[in-house]
Amino acid sequence: MKKTISFISFFLVFAGIIYGQQKKTIPLLHLAKKNKLQVVGRSVLPLDSGIYKGITLSQDTGEGLVWIKNKSFAAGTIEFDVKGQDVFQQSFVGVAFHGQSDSTYDAVYFRPFNFFAKDSVRHIHAVQYISHPKFTWKKLRDSSATNARYEKQIVNPPDPNGWFHTKVVVKNGTVNVYINKQKTPVLSVTQLSSFKTGSFGLFAGAGSGGSFANLTIE
Repeated sequence: MKKTISFISFFLVFAGIIYGQQKKTIPLLHLAKKNKLQVVGRSVLPLDSGIYKGITLSQDTGEGLVWIKNKSFAAGTIEFDVKGQDVFQQSFVGVAFHGQSDSTYDAVYFRPFNFFAKDSVRHIHAVQYISHPKFTWKKLRDSSATNARYEKQIVNPPDPNGWFHTKVVVKNGTVNVYINKQKTPVLSVTQLSSFKTGSFGLFAGAGSGGSFANLTIE
């Protein structure tokens, strides 16, 4: 009987390693209150508003990052709620992962001010993948080989001034991005960096603040 129980316990642990761990909540609000976030280029305020438990980042001229201390991410799913604003060139909100330093990382972010843009060019610049420092949004956009591959429009976009849910799935060198309950990714790309693991956290582009809540990894 004891051998049977031991075998079952071993199998469950082994299965967890092979098939992935359960979803883990990252308590942004608690970490912010305890000053346990690694904040770069921004100030952070705790956010506790109904179902949204997290942080709000200040606006600033440079890019901002909030790394989750002592946590790494290799492959799997990052989910969070995010809120930007419909103000031109003042809202770039998303997630960074596989961070090697404050200047070397991959990121996915949204431009809410382009969600309902009437200008056809702006409209297709709603969601973006980058890989710093080599592949900035400008380099990807200016290159004929990569233009329109790493940024897309969002069909049936959410309210640019409201909260929306984001899921970023990183697996086998690909990045798929989903919003709310949509089953089709709003962006699907091949990773440009060779990094397989690194830090992860939240991203705010130059001139942008933003609010983030309910962060989980799986």
